[in-house]
Amino acid sequence: MNLKPLYDRVVILPQKAQESTVHGFILPSDGDEKVCIGKVISMGEGQTFDGKKVDMMVKVGDNVLYSKFAGVSYKNENQNYLIIRQADILAVIEGE
Repeated sequence: MNLKPLYDRVVILPQKAQESTVHGFILPSDGDEKVCIGKVISMGEGQTFDGKKVDMMVKVGDNVLYSKFAGVSYKNENQNYLIIRQADILAVIEGE
């Protein structure tokens, strides 16, 4: 994919909801609940705020938790992506 976001924007590949546990138990799906976890695919260079450069705090490959209503959806080659601002990323998920 050749999508290069500008400034402090990040392209995320949303993950699908887990439908079963490690032991094979099937979990009921809640159709109203949006999964807010994804993988960083690409990102901008950062942005200048009040004359100071604000560096990006995530990197390509990070799994992140992002705000539920953040960003703009983008579809490319039958794959859905999400473009959000760095400020809409709530946490980096480590150990996965």
